[in-house]
Amino acid sequence: MDDLTRAFASRGDLAHLALFLWASGASGLLVWALRELASSNRRFNDFVAEIARLNRFFNDRR
Repeated sequence: MDDLTRAFASRGDLAHLALFLWASGASGLLVWALRELASSNRRFNDFVAEIARLNRFFNDRR
């Protein structure tokens, strides 16, 4: 990584390097957030399914 930074610095492209690092970080954060959102949706779906199962169980007991 140090060689890559040195190559950018010698050509005067530090702004491009900073923009690349910012975009990479933002993209990584987006992927992480979407993965967490999908996981949260799965957990909520499991919760709702369990509540429906309990409702069926208690309705069948009558």
